[in-house]
Amino acid sequence: QVTLVESGGGLAQPGGSLRLSCAASGRTSERTLSRHALGWFREPPGKEREFVAVVSFTGQLTDYASSVKGRFTISRDNTKIAVNLQMDNLQPEDTAVYYCAAGPLNMDRQSPDYWGQGTQVTVSS
Repeated sequence: QVTLVESGGGLAQPGGSLRLSCAASGRTSERTLSRHALGWFREPPGKEREFVAVVSFTGQLTDYASSVKGRFTISRDNTKIAVNLQMDNLQPEDTAVYYCAAGPLNMDRQSPDYWGQGTQVTVSS
């Protein structure tokens, strides 16, 4: 069984920052995910889930949705199979439930294999 555990959501003001983290829980998860790309999706209120960012299993390749490019930074720690999402210059439209995901590098077009439980990010003054 593969488990992804997220942390770091919360409330931020417009222009502020938050950092999300997600880690594989357990040795089975770590072994299974060691060669998976890791990424983030989000589901705004009343909207469909959308791709945010992805990082390759080596950590060398990244891709971002156009709406977050230049503001969000994804990074990976392969010592413990973890992925982080640094979110800067947050805007109200970034409000959503954010989901960690593991799967193919092209997960913006091909559905991930595994999902985290989601963490709420709210941007409001």
